[in-house]
Amino acid sequence: MGIGSRPTDMSRLFALAPSIRNRRNRIGLFLGLAGTALLMTPTARAQFGAPPTTQVHEPSALRPPAGARVAIVEFEDMECPDCARANPLLKEATEKYHIPWVRHDFPLPMHNWSFNAAVNARWFDTKSKKIGDDYRDYIFDNQISINNPGDLTQYTATFAKSRGLALPFALDPQGKLTAEVKADYALGQRIGIEHTPTIWVVTADSKGAPFVEVVDRSKLYQLIDQALADTASAAKAPVKKPVSKTAAK
Repeated sequence: MGIGSRPTDMSRLFALAPSIRNRRNRIGLFLGLAGTALLMTPTARAQFGAPPTTQVHEPSALRPPAGARVAIVEFEDMECPDCARANPLLKEATEKYHIPWVRHDFPLPMHNWSFNAAVNARWFDTKSKKIGDDYRDYIFDNQISINNPGDLTQYTATFAKSRGLALPFALDPQGKLTAEVKADYALGQRIGIEHTPTIWVVTADSKGAPFVEVVDRSKLYQLIDQALADTASAAKAPVKKPVSKTAAK
């Protein structure tokens, strides 16, 4: 059948108009509610202002490295402005107290170069941990000038040259470093990270709390002092030596 095989009845269209409008209104309301729900869904974000304390779901990672009484544990994003602001303080604290600083990658999906920066830092870690941390500090220092992955590449090449290192054509041809960054991000999700930076002072064999989140960074030194005091007895505890039995004559 050609054109006209399904004739249009204009009166029927006008009769259907109110129901069509109502349906559109319902769809609009549904989309509005869905959008509101999406905005209310908790997602990781760069930190602005003082956040509530993170609800920790998996505390096993919040402990110092072997042999340390106290450490700082941080989940960071190198494109996060507040991470850049926190970085000098954390570096100063670890140097002042001579405690480990455990830095975990948590690149946020809305940032366009932070994941690449985390992979780059892992590559520099393979040269030495100090060079890797120096690269992180360098990127934070220049963060305001890095607007896209191309800028990051230029700054990375400049840093490598300053250390006498030649960057390979592909930093991570097997995807090993990428997998490590993703594993850190997954760890942060299991713990319950909701913003960057998220920072804890963590302890081993403490008579106080095993970890305390640093929500107010002006109190960082106070928290470290308390952690060291809470673990002082563990540091003074004598090491028990195995008793050797004298062979019977």
